[in-house]
Amino acid sequence: MGLSTHVLDTMHGGPAAGMRVTLFTTANGQASLVKSFTLNHDGRNPDGLLYDNDSLKQGTYRLVFDVKGYFAAKGVALPEPNFLDHVILDFGVAHTDQHYHVPLLVSPWSYSTYRGS
Repeated sequence: MGLSTHVLDTMHGGPAAGMRVTLFTTANGQASLVKSFTLNHDGRNPDGLLYDNDSLKQGTYRLVFDVKGYFAAKGVALPEPNFLDHVILDFGVAHTDQHYHVPLLVSPWSYSTYRGS
């Protein structure tokens, strides 16, 4: 249960190790910082869950993924301005007794996400 994320680099075919991610709670158009972290070798938060089942609250959240910084650090030649800078995912948690997994599949030119398990 709880909240987790995972990022896969579809350009290179593997986890997006080293990508910076920031988590916010959101309400009434305002975002409040919860934490920032760098993805581990498996493209996941090194501390595990972003929220465990007891801490996850019903409401709205935002994950911000530093796509441009990640691909620039990998040595990818990016145009200026790059097509994707940050991917911002706003999502809601309605059922705190369920697990919310927010994966991101990303390249410098595209991304996809879904509610995973």
